[in-house]
Amino acid sequence: MNELSSVNLTNCDVEPIHIPGSIQPHGCMLACNISATAIVRHSVNSQAILGVEGNLNGLEPSVILGQKLEHELRNALARTPEGSRSALMFNKALPNGRHFDIAVHRFKGNVIIEFEPAGDDVSRPLEIARAMLTRIATLNSFDRLVRDTARLIQGMLGYDRVMIYQFGADGAGKVISEAKRADLESFLGQYFPASDIPQQARALYLKNTIRVISDANFERIRINPQFDASGEPLDLSFAHLRSVSPIHCEYLRNMGVGASMSISIIVDGELWGLIACHHYGPRTLSMAQRIAAEMFGDFFSLHLTALRHRQSLDSATAARAALDDLLQAAVRVEDIHALLRERLQDFGRLIPADGLAMWLDGELTTSGITPPDEAIPVLARFAETVAQGRVWASHKLSDVLAGAETYADVASGMLALPLSQRPRDYVFLFRKEVVQTLDWGGNPNKTYESGPMGDRLTPRKSFAVWKETVHQQSVPWSEQEREFAEAARMALVGVILQHSELLADERSKAEVRQRMLNEELNHRVKNILAIIKSLVTNPVEADLSLADYVESLRGRIQALSLAHDQVIRGEGGGALQDLLEAELLPYRAGATTINLTGDNVWMDARSFSIMALVLHELSTNAAKYGALSRPGGRLDVSWTVDLVGACDIHWVESQGPIVTPPSRLGFGTVLIDRSVPFDLGGESDVQYLPTGVVARFRIPPKFISLRTARTETPPPASIPPIAKSGFNLNGKRVLIVEDQMLIALDLEQILEEAGLSVVATVTSSTEALTYLDKDLPDVAILDVNLGDGNSEPIATALQARGVPFIFATGYGDGGIGQAFTAIPVVRKPYSRDAILAELRRLLG
Repeated sequence: MNELSSVNLTNCDVEPIHIPGSIQPHGCMLACNISATAIVRHSVNSQAILGVEGNLNGLEPSVILGQKLEHELRNALARTPEGSRSALMFNKALPNGRHFDIAVHRFKGNVIIEFEPAGDDVSRPLEIARAMLTRIATLNSFDRLVRDTARLIQGMLGYDRVMIYQFGADGAGKVISEAKRADLESFLGQYFPASDIPQQARALYLKNTIRVISDANFERIRINPQFDASGEPLDLSFAHLRSVSPIHCEYLRNMGVGASMSISIIVDGELWGLIACHHYGPRTLSMAQRIAAEMFGDFFSLHLTALRHRQSLDSATAARAALDDLLQAAVRVEDIHALLRERLQDFGRLIPADGLAMWLDGELTTSGITPPDEAIPVLARFAETVAQGRVWASHKLSDVLAGAETYADVASGMLALPLSQRPRDYVFLFRKEVVQTLDWGGNPNKTYESGPMGDRLTPRKSFAVWKETVHQQSVPWSEQEREFAEAARMALVGVILQHSELLADERSKAEVRQRMLNEELNHRVKNILAIIKSLVTNPVEADLSLADYVESLRGRIQALSLAHDQVIRGEGGGALQDLLEAELLPYRAGATTINLTGDNVWMDARSFSIMALVLHELSTNAAKYGALSRPGGRLDVSWTVDLVGACDIHWVESQGPIVTPPSRLGFGTVLIDRSVPFDLGGESDVQYLPTGVVARFRIPPKFISLRTARTETPPPASIPPIAKSGFNLNGKRVLIVEDQMLIALDLEQILEEAGLSVVATVTSSTEALTYLDKDLPDVAILDVNLGDGNSEPIATALQARGVPFIFATGYGDGGIGQAFTAIPVVRKPYSRDAILAELRRLLG
């Protein structure tokens, strides 16, 4: 087409890419009038793909579709608003027997029908997408979300490279996450200028959130006719098959890319970024695969929006806390200027910056990377002219202040925060030139082929252009950061103005509060010391070893510590259920059953501390001798508040070993029997039945109260403490060999949370052996079956190198060769406890 030949680098920013007059060749297109009664245009490959002959323009759609399919198509159109995403119909048969996936939408007076050969399986891509949605829905970290998303998309669609771009305030983009084939150059950290994605392309990304190029060398399929009787072209903004800019295709070819796909990331109605996929050869996705990717992209955008809002709230909370901390310190000192100089770094907690400078009473204090000292008075005088008593900021200081270009590498951006009503005192926050913070240089030995438009259409040239566009610029100051700074300014100015009179009044009040706190602390410490003295000096049973005595004493003091900590944090008391859950947490692992039911009972400090000791003794005894000492044991704890306000607690053990009453009353037994009656004036009744211990405690009304009903939450999983689990795994380096992405991600999370370092996650024997030639881990976890092969070659290599390893398998017999029968095996699905216990045993 002549229109294509006229597009070049000087006019691509106005290229009408929404009306290309052509489509890609992996499908065909019919365009009908708005009432869908006649075909008015068609792609010139329609006859061959649809299996019809002759001129299609002027025909009724039913001639090609048949009456039944035309009826279904009209129903689909009725469900779809004009100017929106297409309605989809999968595996529909034409009268001639050919099957197609069909997309249909209305836009600007046309009904556009797109046909693609029917995919083999519609359900599988949707099932995979559903599993991926479930996976990322649990992620609450931005870094983990973008990292895992790139890997999941690559695993689902099979592209050689998947990148996540984030657009900056100026429209420039950065690759913030990448999953790629091992032999490819990394683009992680690369920037490209805003001009690489023109505005009309960004507008299309908002309308049509997925864009697929099946072959970068594709032959454009002309639409006949290109213009209607009024001279209007066919607008393909919402079409899946829409042809793409020849400039973009040349860019892909220059990189060696044969096919691509992009998914829009839309946050708060704005184009936040893209998920970009590259394949180094042609690749055609079925309609079902594209729709699954589109659904995943929509959910990713929503989840990212929620995370960003939460991060914004967390940032505001952290900034508020930092400011509150500074203000609280300010009201307690006599020399507030000295305090501000001393706490200069606290301003960096409010707003991220590379350096800070305080110009206060003509004296300079600095922290971090700042301009030369002699430049600060000049900046103070400049701030007097622009700040006018309020916060002022620029991310390109050299544009507004002569001479600032001499130190632009360390201070391209500046935020000025006035500290007084008179224009003389300031805190300056500086940011380095953004080019100085780069972490991408690419592969200097990598060369790119150039097409007719030259080397401008290569990643390295894009990077160079971007560096020119951000010369002497810093990361911009966000609106939220300006608001933080303004809030700090108003608060600090008020504090400084009122400091003298407030200081004297606050000091007097603080002294009174401190005396009251000291008296309360003194009272509590004496009580705690008295209880500990009783625990320590209690007569030791004759047959109790020193180690057992120390362990028993440690557990009791730990229970007392738990109670004291809860009392301090919990308004002078604590919830009974929280206490039970904390005491029983170590025993929830394994095949025992623990049930807790009751009202939201709140105990005061005295009863909470007493019950902490009682419940600790009961829990310890149950774990040693009772229902929690073996698999299948059951413990039911319930509590109710009666009409007079007293709390009845019932402790019932069952399905454990046969219980016999203790032959003599040890300290623990006495503590269980007598603490509640003696210390609280309540009742206790403990029975040692053969089927299990049954205990009842009654706490008088004055010690308890009912709180608002608590939200039901599942019982916490038990996490075995390191002290009881043998070998310390912290810092151990692990190689994972696993060909299922979701399983690998779960295993990575288990290991990282336990303090181990995952040095590599590979999916095949070839990748694993390549890694072992370069580095050796401390231990490896091998999936037995890897696609068409198994992990025996890796196991052989690890044995030869003296690296311990374990097998993981979901098969009954494991599929493990005779040579490895002594290697430990963990069955899938494995639990955190199982995998960590095996690693501790193996390494210890």
